[in-house]
Amino acid sequence: MLALAGFLALSFAVCMLASVPIILHSNGWFASSTKAPWMPAGWMFRTVWIGLYAFIALSGWLVWRKGALAGRLRRSYGLQLLLNLAWPFMFFAMYPMLGSAALWLAFAVICALACVLALLVVDAGPVQTWAGLLVLPYLSWVVFSASLNLYSALHN
Repeated sequence: MLALAGFLALSFAVCMLASVPIILHSNGWFASSTKAPWMPAGWMFRTVWIGLYAFIALSGWLVWRKGALAGRLRRSYGLQLLLNLAWPFMFFAMYPMLGSAALWLAFAVICALACVLALLVVDAGPVQTWAGLLVLPYLSWVVFSASLNLYSALHN
């Protein structure tokens, strides 16, 4: 159970760090930006992400328990955390400096994240079925978020 606590701590550390640019810029440029008509309320993002970070921690722990968190699977697990951390910095924090170019770069980051998550599902699923299944809601939310990012890039 100590290992599970470690995976949760790592996941929520990324969550907290990723929240910084969102908190700093959500009432700035983002508040007045053009948003997709299907954009959910802000509280929904916080609620969903808390669950998704828990899922990704649990998925990593399940694979680790099987002794399989190595090679490509370990790289994919680490890379998805890094990309997840990079996206809000690119989207929210870099927009004041780069303008719409930041939104397009953020779109590239979130697309890369979706690809890495698809690999994670494919690689983790055979090791431990639930480990792969727990990544699917995360992948779905990232694809949905990518649609919001694309709309912002096209309209801002």
